[in-house]
Amino acid sequence: MTRPVCVLVGAPGSGKTTVGQALAAGLGVEFRDTDLDIERMAGKPIPEIFIDEGEAHFRALERAAVAAALASCPGVLALGGGAVLAEETRAALVGHPVVHLSVELSDAVKRVGLGAGRPLLAINPRATLKHLMDQRRPLYEEVATATVRTDGRLPEEIAAEIHALLKR
Repeated sequence: MTRPVCVLVGAPGSGKTTVGQALAAGLGVEFRDTDLDIERMAGKPIPEIFIDEGEAHFRALERAAVAAALASCPGVLALGGGAVLAEETRAALVGHPVVHLSVELSDAVKRVGLGAGRPLLAINPRATLKHLMDQRRPLYEEVATATVRTDGRLPEEIAAEIHALLKR
């Protein structure tokens, strides 16, 4: 079984994709994002999945995508912000090197803009993002083997810190 060298979790805007790509490049491995896997599986963008089939259907696709990626990704794996909501996903992460990319609301808002292409942020994005972050932070911390703060930092700096953590 192939396992990821690192799994990144965190809120929308924490830098999972940007940092993940920089980390993968530095390690010389592939980068994989389960949100992109879901879009490929469904044949449409995530916002359309939410509109057409609803959040429950999306979460089912997400659980399947995460399980498949954990068993087959030899590189850096980024999970969607809500993937940790599923108990089976949290259980599947045990034993993997999981890094929680921690971000405060102000930086997250600057990075995600206010909701473009993010279905859960369509209505009152700032308040919704704060609620999601507050709800999910304990779950990110539960699954993480390390937490790295991303506020006000360049993706390359964050990737270098994670790289150093992985060598320990």
